Amino acid sequence: MPSTIRPATLADIPAITHIYAHAVAHGTASFELEPPNEAEMAERMQVILDGKFPYFVAELNGKIAGYAYASLYRTRPAYRFTVENSVYVDPAIHRRGIGRLLLERLIDACTALGYRQMIAVIGDSNQAASIGVHKACGFEPAGNLKNIGYKFGRWLDTPLMQRALGEGATTKPEIGLSRAQRNTK
Repeated sequence: MPSTIRPATLADIPAITHIYAHAVAHGTASFELEPPNEAEMAERMQVILDGKFPYFVAELNGKIAGYAYASLYRTRPAYRFTVENSVYVDPAIHRRGIGRLLLERLIDACTALGYRQMIAVIGDSNQAASIGVHKACGFEPAGNLKNIGYKFGRWLDTPLMQRALGEGATTKPEIGLSRAQRNTK
């Protein structure tokens, strides 16, 4: 188990880039074909942080073991209460519960910020571990986009999963938002 889950900083970019590069080069969790470099990953992180979205890293024995962040699901204004999650774990330590701990922390942070829905866009329907951790954290299947990506010589599906946050759709979103968020609606 990680000794710490904490907010990510730009100082974590080398480890984050390493973890993501492996996912891009060897897996189907990402539909990117070429791993981005540290400068690109730092730029992407800064966009997330500037948007006031949560971004966490898990540390295990002083090393980054995984990371997770949330971002807007879509940019159209009506989607402003819905976030999409991303979770990546160092391949050397898969299946130790780190992804679940990161996802649970992300769910809590997004709920506290007043978001009402979280979407998981899972790269490849064969991602049993990702589907399983999302189910364990309360996500339900919300659809499957068939054969929309092509990587490693095969067509890939994209399962969609969804989880209500806080009061979900049972109340108007203003109720659960901070004053700053209400002022931006």
